[in-house]
Amino acid sequence: MRVHILGICGTFMGGIAALAKAAGHQVSGSDENVYPPMSTQLRKLGIRLYEGYDEHQFDADLDCVIVGNVLSRGNTAVETLLNLGLPYYSGPEWLANNVLTDRWVLAVAGTHGKTTTASMLTWILDYAGLSPGFLIGGVPINFKLSASLGRSKYFVVEADEYDTAFFDKRAKFVHYRPRTLVITNIEYDHADIYSDLDAILWQFHQLVRTIPSHGLIAANGRDQNIDDLLARGVWTPVETFTADDEAATWSASYDLIGAKSRFSVSRHGEKVGQADWALLGRHNLENALAALSAAVHAGVGIAVALEALSRFKGVKRRLEKRGVFKGVTLYDDFAHHPTAIRTTLAAVRTQKVDQRIIAVIEPKSNTMRMGVHRDALREAFGKADRVFVLATEGLNWSPESALKTLGGKLTVAWDVNELLAGLLSELQSGDQVILMSNGNFQGLPRLLQQALKSDEQTVKSA
Repeated sequence: MRVHILGICGTFMGGIAALAKAAGHQVSGSDENVYPPMSTQLRKLGIRLYEGYDEHQFDADLDCVIVGNVLSRGNTAVETLLNLGLPYYSGPEWLANNVLTDRWVLAVAGTHGKTTTASMLTWILDYAGLSPGFLIGGVPINFKLSASLGRSKYFVVEADEYDTAFFDKRAKFVHYRPRTLVITNIEYDHADIYSDLDAILWQFHQLVRTIPSHGLIAANGRDQNIDDLLARGVWTPVETFTADDEAATWSASYDLIGAKSRFSVSRHGEKVGQADWALLGRHNLENALAALSAAVHAGVGIAVALEALSRFKGVKRRLEKRGVFKGVTLYDDFAHHPTAIRTTLAAVRTQKVDQRIIAVIEPKSNTMRMGVHRDALREAFGKADRVFVLATEGLNWSPESALKTLGGKLTVAWDVNELLAGLLSELQSGDQVILMSNGNFQGLPRLLQQALKSDEQTVKSA
């Protein structure tokens, strides 16, 4: 089959392209911005790329077009495919019909933690010898790629609640029909799509309605919104997971916190094992519990699953430690919601109690640029000693005004070079710098790392 993908350079659509290629299809695609690393990965797979959405990219021998949700009516490529009468599908629809049929689908949904939890779950299944397929909205370091067909009936998918396509306004995850469902948490997000929390809960309810009665829902046991969701109706067994709460089906607590932390896991209040790892924070404990619940449902033994977690290396850009440069530790993180920011900073603080935490954020998501979370953002920085904000074009609110209660802790820059200079002027050995954005931060992580590594740049002593 000859397949063309619109919006191919996004993580999800790039994963669809890789799966289609692995399945033996001829694949091409286009995007507004074609640049590394995704363009490099796709070209290595032998996928032809077009930059832009003009009408000349549609060959006469195309069998179908897969349309990413970044495209809408009025886009030249969309209008052309409609006028030509070409068969077209959304990414989730194509995935469901061409990859997920007859698979045991394990879906990971929720506002936060989807990528990390899906990566943990995939790694556990793989470590146990189950050779799962997967499509994840990030790059697990254990695999170094975001998608694979796998060699078994198992398939792990990160189940996003964002809308599907210009012609399908349901959440992506309703297409996947999982047997095992993880719900990490639910909060209001995607204000460009959903008017309120109830609209999001309605979509999650449609997902819950698709889980078979012999399946499993692993749900965060300390999330009121999940409780409200399940109160609308549930026809599937539910296991709960909550750190430090043995009333949940799965619970865990840290026995030792350090460069290599140790945690113990209990099931129904009885200790079932422990593991060492280098990940940070309570939130990652709960991600691990969610992955454990789902993996055990698929038949993995608890001991094997814990052994796998001890060998889990994390995910690119999920509190990823880029390194230590002249005594300054740099982390790259995808956090773009106040809860995720607060959780990330708290995780670093648990291990770096006496060291300065420098939070650097680019308010890049549509919801953040709209200003929906600006009031909650103030409290999210409570664990930070300094806060730097890169204000970008399209921001509909003033960071200086919204965050003025941070006082001298706050610096706002409207240019990445200005922000870089401000950071370099005051960083000192021992600082923990967390760079948080769901975009490319205008190259700041690379620029800061290079500057700190250069012989000319000096860093103050603590």
